Amino acid sequence: MYKVSINGGEPLTIDGDNVNGNTLNTDIIELEQRFYHVLSGNKSYNVELVKMDKASKTLTLSINGNIYEVTAKDKFDLLMDQMGFSAADAGKIKELKAPMPGLVIDVRIKSGDTVKKGDAVIVLEAMKMENVLKAAGEGKVKSIEIVKGQSVEKNQVLIVFE
Repeated sequence: MYKVSINGGEPLTIDGDNVNGNTLNTDIIELEQRFYHVLSGNKSYNVELVKMDKASKTLTLSINGNIYEVTAKDKFDLLMDQMGFSAADAGKIKELKAPMPGLVIDVRIKSGDTVKKGDAVIVLEAMKMENVLKAAGEGKVKSIEIVKGQSVEKNQVLIVFE
Protein backbone atom coordinates (compact mmCIF):
# COMPACT_ATOMS: atom_id res chain seq x y z
CA MET A 1 0.00 0.00 0.00
CA TYR A 2 1.22 3.49 -0.86
CA LYS A 3 0.10 7.05 -0.24
CA VAL A 4 0.79 9.05 -3.39
CA SER A 5 0.62 12.82 -3.68
CA ILE A 6 0.53 14.59 -7.07
CA ASN A 7 1.83 18.17 -7.16
CA GLY A 8 1.47 18.36 -3.37
CA GLY A 9 -2.27 17.61 -3.46
CA GLU A 10 -4.34 15.34 -1.23
CA PRO A 11 -2.72 11.89 -0.97
CA LEU A 12 -4.28 8.98 -2.84
CA THR A 13 -4.19 5.47 -1.38
CA ILE A 14 -2.89 2.97 -3.91
CA ASP A 15 -3.13 -0.74 -3.14
CA GLY A 16 -2.38 -2.89 -6.18
CA ASP A 17 -4.94 -1.92 -8.86
CA ASN A 18 -7.10 -0.01 -6.37
CA VAL A 19 -6.94 3.78 -5.99
CA ASN A 20 -8.92 5.10 -3.01
CA GLY A 21 -10.87 1.82 -3.04
CA ASN A 22 -11.77 2.00 -6.76
CA THR A 23 -10.38 -0.62 -9.14
CA LEU A 24 -8.59 0.77 -12.17
CA ASN A 25 -8.11 -1.22 -15.34
CA THR A 26 -4.78 0.10 -16.51
CA ASP A 27 -2.36 -1.18 -19.11
CA ILE A 28 1.22 0.17 -19.14
CA ILE A 29 3.65 -0.51 -21.97
CA GLU A 30 7.30 0.55 -21.81
CA LEU A 31 8.19 1.97 -25.24
CA GLU A 32 11.83 2.60 -24.40
CA GLN A 33 13.80 3.57 -21.31
CA ARG A 34 11.91 6.41 -19.52
CA PHE A 35 9.01 6.43 -22.05
CA TYR A 36 5.67 4.65 -21.53
CA HIS A 37 2.25 4.36 -23.09
CA VAL A 38 -0.64 4.05 -20.62
CA LEU A 39 -4.24 3.00 -21.32
CA SER A 40 -6.69 3.68 -18.50
CA GLY A 41 -10.45 4.14 -18.60
CA ASN A 42 -10.53 4.16 -22.41
CA LYS A 43 -8.01 7.02 -22.44
CA SER A 44 -4.48 7.01 -23.80
CA TYR A 45 -1.51 8.73 -22.15
CA ASN A 46 2.09 9.28 -23.25
CA VAL A 47 4.31 9.30 -20.16
CA GLU A 48 7.96 10.29 -19.84
CA LEU A 49 9.93 9.79 -16.64
CA VAL A 50 11.74 13.15 -16.52
CA LYS A 51 13.48 12.79 -13.15
CA MET A 52 13.58 10.30 -10.29
CA ASP A 53 14.88 10.94 -6.76
CA LYS A 54 15.00 7.62 -4.93
CA ALA A 55 15.95 9.18 -1.59
CA SER A 56 12.80 11.32 -1.41
CA LYS A 57 10.72 8.84 -3.45
CA THR A 58 9.77 11.60 -5.88
CA LEU A 59 9.16 11.32 -9.62
CA THR A 60 8.80 14.09 -12.15
CA LEU A 61 6.59 12.89 -14.99
CA SER A 62 5.56 14.45 -18.28
CA ILE A 63 2.08 13.15 -19.12
CA ASN A 64 0.79 14.25 -22.52
CA GLY A 65 3.11 17.27 -22.25
CA ASN A 66 2.03 18.32 -18.73
CA ILE A 67 4.56 18.11 -15.87
CA TYR A 68 3.58 16.39 -12.61
CA GLU A 69 5.60 15.80 -9.44
CA VAL A 70 4.59 12.56 -7.75
CA THR A 71 5.68 11.66 -4.22
CA ALA A 72 5.07 8.19 -2.79
CA LYS A 73 5.18 6.94 0.80
CA ASP A 74 5.16 3.25 1.69
CA LYS A 75 4.02 1.76 5.00
CA PHE A 76 7.43 2.42 6.59
CA ASP A 77 7.40 6.11 5.59
CA LEU A 78 3.87 6.44 6.98
CA LEU A 79 4.94 4.80 10.26
CA MET A 80 7.92 7.19 10.52
CA ASP A 81 5.55 10.14 9.96
CA GLN A 82 3.23 8.85 12.72
CA MET A 83 6.21 8.62 15.07
CA GLY A 84 7.19 12.23 14.30
CA PHE A 85 10.16 11.42 12.08
CA SER A 86 10.46 12.44 8.45
CA ALA A 87 12.65 10.69 5.88
CA ALA A 88 13.07 14.02 4.09
CA ASP A 89 14.61 15.52 7.22
CA ALA A 90 16.85 12.54 7.95
CA GLY A 91 20.02 14.16 6.62
CA LYS A 92 19.31 17.61 8.03
CA ILE A 93 20.68 18.90 11.29
CA LYS A 94 19.01 21.20 13.82
CA GLU A 95 21.94 22.26 16.01
CA LEU A 96 25.59 21.64 16.77
CA LYS A 97 26.59 21.17 20.41
CA ALA A 98 30.03 21.22 21.98
CA PRO A 99 31.28 17.65 22.38
CA MET A 100 33.55 18.75 25.28
CA PRO A 101 34.38 21.88 27.24
CA GLY A 102 36.89 24.14 25.48
CA LEU A 103 37.78 27.45 23.89
CA VAL A 104 36.43 28.58 20.51
CA ILE A 105 39.52 29.22 18.34
CA ASP A 106 37.76 29.82 15.00
CA VAL A 107 34.25 30.06 13.55
CA ARG A 108 34.37 29.11 9.86
CA ILE A 109 30.78 29.86 8.90
CA LYS A 110 28.31 32.74 9.28
CA SER A 111 24.54 33.09 9.58
CA GLY A 112 22.80 32.26 6.32
CA ASP A 113 25.49 29.85 5.10
CA THR A 114 24.45 26.42 3.87
CA VAL A 115 26.57 23.53 5.13
CA LYS A 116 26.90 19.96 3.97
CA LYS A 117 27.83 16.89 5.95
CA GLY A 118 31.53 16.99 6.77
CA ASP A 119 32.01 20.76 6.34
CA ALA A 120 34.33 22.26 8.98
CA VAL A 121 32.34 24.82 10.99
CA ILE A 122 34.18 25.51 14.29
CA VAL A 123 37.65 24.93 15.71
CA LEU A 124 37.52 24.17 19.43
CA GLU A 125 40.61 23.93 21.65
CA ALA A 126 40.32 21.35 24.41
CA MET A 127 43.13 19.85 26.49
CA LYS A 128 45.69 21.84 24.44
CA MET A 129 44.51 20.22 21.20
CA GLU A 130 42.63 21.85 18.34
CA ASN A 131 39.50 19.95 17.34
CA VAL A 132 37.74 20.77 14.08
CA LEU A 133 33.99 20.36 14.54
CA LYS A 134 32.25 19.30 11.34
CA ALA A 135 28.61 19.40 10.30
CA ALA A 136 26.87 16.07 10.93
CA GLY A 137 24.40 16.69 8.08
CA GLU A 138 22.96 19.36 5.82
CA GLY A 139 21.47 22.62 6.98
CA LYS A 140 21.29 26.37 6.67
CA VAL A 141 22.86 28.34 9.53
CA LYS A 142 20.12 30.17 11.42
CA SER A 143 22.30 31.56 14.20
CA ILE A 144 25.73 31.22 15.74
CA GLU A 145 25.45 31.14 19.52
CA ILE A 146 29.14 31.65 20.31
CA VAL A 147 32.03 33.94 19.32
CA LYS A 148 35.74 33.41 18.73
CA GLY A 149 37.59 33.38 22.06
CA GLN A 150 34.58 32.23 24.09
CA SER A 151 34.80 29.32 26.54
CA VAL A 152 32.09 26.70 26.11
CA GLU A 153 30.78 23.83 28.20
CA LYS A 154 30.03 20.27 27.07
CA ASN A 155 26.63 20.04 25.25
CA GLN A 156 26.37 23.83 24.92
CA VAL A 157 24.60 24.78 21.68
CA LEU A 158 27.11 26.37 19.33
CA ILE A 159 25.14 26.69 16.07
CA VAL A 160 21.40 26.55 15.32
CA PHE A 161 20.27 25.43 11.85
CA GLU A 162 16.99 26.09 10.05
